[in-house]
Amino acid sequence: MDQTGQTGAVSRLLEAWGRGDLQARDDLMPVVYRELRRRAGAYLRRERQDHTLQPTALVHEAYMRLVGQERVAWQNRAHFFAIASHMMRRILVDYAREHEAAKRPGAGVRVMLDDRIGAAEPRACEFIAVDQALVELTRIDPRQGQIVELRYFGGLSEQEVGEVLSISRATVTREWQTARAWLYRRMTTGPVGKNA
Repeated sequence: MDQTGQTGAVSRLLEAWGRGDLQARDDLMPVVYRELRRRAGAYLRRERQDHTLQPTALVHEAYMRLVGQERVAWQNRAHFFAIASHMMRRILVDYAREHEAAKRPGAGVRVMLDDRIGAAEPRACEFIAVDQALVELTRIDPRQGQIVELRYFGGLSEQEVGEVLSISRATVTREWQTARAWLYRRMTTGPVGKNA
């Protein structure tokens, strides 16, 4: 199935699932599994090498949380992957916190603030710190927080983020650049205000 056909199939299944069709929900997994696994693999490549959570386990946990949703007004494929990405982020943060609480040497989960299109690659940092900085950014500017989550954690393109948030691609580009700069400063120098 080509990308257009898959996008249409996902949208139809999501629409049916939103109306309460549990068979559509079950039929969705084989269609989206490869993309979910690709995104999970990208998350886990950013983490420490001895991380024990595997992409398949991350996908399955996220999917179990997704199917636990009763009636969701799915907007489109991008919206689904945004929600799935948010759930993967939550799972990884929970996993990192559990390991940090256990105080095992080297238990910090490491990621790069790298979207593969950025100008300068920031230094490595802990996953929990990234999450905390994103929570702080979201309090300051909710839209920028959403854009970071969708781009960095969700792997959505700028066009897809625009569709999910109902804003132009140019706005996404501008806000994404501003948010990345803010996060980089926050991760390298500590708490700052939005305009600092």
